[in-house]
Parts: sequence; structure tokens; C-alpha cells
Amino acid sequence: MTTIERPSTLPTTTPPLNLAPATPKVGRLVDQFEKGLDAPICLTWELTYACNLSCVHCLSSSGKRDPRELNTEQCKAIIDELQRMQVFYVNIGGGEPTVRPDFWELVDYATSHQVGVKFSTNGLRIDEKVAQRLAASDYVDVQISLDGATAEVNDAVRGKGSFDMAVRALENLKNAGFKDAKISVVMTRQNVAQLDEFKALADKYDATLRITRLRPSGRGADVWDDLHPLPEQQRELYDWLVEHGDRVLTGDSFFHLSAFAGSGGSGLPGLNLCGAGRVVCLIDPVGDVYACPFAIHENFLAGNITTDGGFQEIWQRSDLFTELREPQNAGACTKCQHFDACRGGCMAAKFFTGLPLDGPDPECVQGYGEELLAGERSKPTANKDHSRGVPLTLMTRPPSRDCDENPLAGFAPTTATGCSSC
Repeated sequence: MTTIERPSTLPTTTPPLNLAPATPKVGRLVDQFEKGLDAPICLTWELTYACNLSCVHCLSSSGKRDPRELNTEQCKAIIDELQRMQVFYVNIGGGEPTVRPDFWELVDYATSHQVGVKFSTNGLRIDEKVAQRLAASDYVDVQISLDGATAEVNDAVRGKGSFDMAVRALENLKNAGFKDAKISVVMTRQNVAQLDEFKALADKYDATLRITRLRPSGRGADVWDDLHPLPEQQRELYDWLVEHGDRVLTGDSFFHLSAFAGSGGSGLPGLNLCGAGRVVCLIDPVGDVYACPFAIHENFLAGNITTDGGFQEIWQRSDLFTELREPQNAGACTKCQHFDACRGGCMAAKFFTGLPLDGPDPECVQGYGEELLAGERSKPTANKDHSRGVPLTLMTRPPSRDCDENPLAGFAPTTATGCSSC
């Protein structure tokens, strides 16, 4: 289920995206998107792998900064390219993106070049002054990560003190008059029962709740078996979305739940389609372009911006993206009466749990994924891990200053939870 989410305000001068010439001009939206667009609707850009937290489910295994990280001028060149491609906005994340010294410079550069910015943060640097700056901006949206409606549930996943840090950021944003911040929640076995509490928390801070699916990628692969919602909780989540979904954002997270509509339930709004390489992709801190933000693995690497002709060349002509835009073999799923509803589920979820890409989603609501999970399977190993404690072996020279290896150097322990060593 792909819900196109944009910042609350967008540059009015940004023209709409053009569909690729081969895309039908009429018919179902899913048919138009399946062959891809001239530019991504949802582009995620991870500016850094550096992070003050060590969330157990981190998609990018963040912690340490990569010494090959794109510099300011390289980042601005990417923004120039996005402007030429008429990209509406970019989702900036990490790691914790606000620890980059040039973070605000890049945000200002993007918005002044008609590229709206939505950035995800754990709240580390959203103090009163920053909140006021954000409230004065027209084209910036802020997403605060929170994985429990209470400190007990949240901090078990994101680290001690992270709940208070996020709530403090929400308070600062509200007091500054920032309109419609987002509270971003990864749904787990421990927090499904807190959906009403999350919604109340969002209402308290004049924010919008955004819930996303737990993917078994990055460090999430190690905890997915213990954290992903149980089958009965999947139904609970679906029923809650049917009732409250018009006031909650979901991105493309839950199209695998759409099969419930075929068993007496109501359909969920949105596009039931894996958008990888079609309408979404990811740029990582070193310029690698992946088909999906949840599939940071060499199997889904389309190219590198610095060596393969730039982002537009990769998006429009890379072999991987061209292949993904062709009709995909969904195997046995095509014979299921619910296939049109869920389209076989999430590619990344299947890959990182060791299931075949032409088979059912591991959380298939009809139970077909459970059968495969119970059998023999070989899960891929992560080819990138930036967790703290992993030495920066790629360094060719000693760091000239602390923040070359530790961009959190100098932060007080009370505000930078767990950052005494990066």
C-alpha cells in the first residue's frame, strides 16, 4: 500500500512529475506506476551513518560515520540534479542526520532550489532555537522517531533516555508553533496495543501519527523473529487502520495486510504495489543508490552517483531499475485469490528472511509465509554494518579531529544518549 506523503507545504513553483513515455495515460494507478516514473515520488537520502543511538532494529545498522561520506559540494550537486528532475521532496535520514555539521546548510540549499525536505530525527538537536527556526520554514517537515508510547516500551528498542529526548523535541516544536510534525512509529509486537496511546500523543503535540512496518533488514534482521507483530496482532493493526487510517500516515508499509479485505474486511486506501525502483529508492551516505530504503544490500544496488553518471542516469537507465520495472514473476502467489490486493507483499521482507522473491510475504495474512518460515531457509548476511564498536578500517589517515570519527564529540551525555564513544 503506497501512500504518497509530502511535506505539509511544498514549493508552489515545482511542476508535477512526468510519467515515462511508455506508461499508460489511463487505467489503474498501479498499472501506471508499475513501469516506473521519470523521477521518484519518494526518495530517501541517508546523509550519514553516524548516530547517537543504537536502535536494535536499525535498517542501516547505523552508529559510526563512514569516512567516504559525500561532502557538502557533492550533496549540493545531487540537490541540483533533483531540482532538474522536478523531484517534489526528499526524505532525509540516517543515522541521525542532524549531527552532520552541514545539515542545515543542505536543508536550506534544497528548499531554496524547490526541493522540499522531510527529515527524520530522534530529536537529539531539536532544542527551542532549532524548533523556532523550523517553524519559520515553508518547505521543511519534521518526523520524530518513537517506538513506544511509554518510555518502558520505547527505550527497550531505542535506548535509555530516547523517549524523553523525543518528547522534549515534540514539546519544543509545538511551543514554537511548528505545524503538523510527524511521530514515526515502527510497529512491533510490543507496541501494537499502544496504537490509541500513540494517536493521543500525536494529538497532544498537534502532530500526525505515521506508522511503518518492521523490516528484517540491517540490525532488524537479528531481532525480527522476536519483534515482528504476531498474526493476531496483524489483524488488530488492520482493523485499527480501517477505523483510523484516514487520520494516520502509513507510507507503503502495509499493503501486505490488504488481503484481509478479501475475507470480509474493508480495503485500505493507497496503492498496493512494491515501489522499489519504480517510485521509490534510496541514496546512502557514500552515494550508492539502492532500489528500496529497506533493501540496503548489494543485490539491490543500482549504482553510485559519483562513478555512474549521476542520479538521473541511474534512476532512468540502470540495469537493476530497468529490470524491476518489467512484469515480475510472483510465482504461486498469482494463483491466490488475494493477489490483486497484496501483490505478493514486500520484496525486502522476503529477501532478508531468506524467502524466495517470487513467493509470499513472510507476514502473509493467509499464513503462507509462516509455512515457508518454518522450513529450511538461508538468510543473507548484511554487507554493511556501521554499528558502534566496529572500527573504521577504511580510514587512510588518522582523524584530524574527534568528529571525523565521532561527530557527536563534545555533546553532553544528558542530551546525546549513549554517545560517549562512537
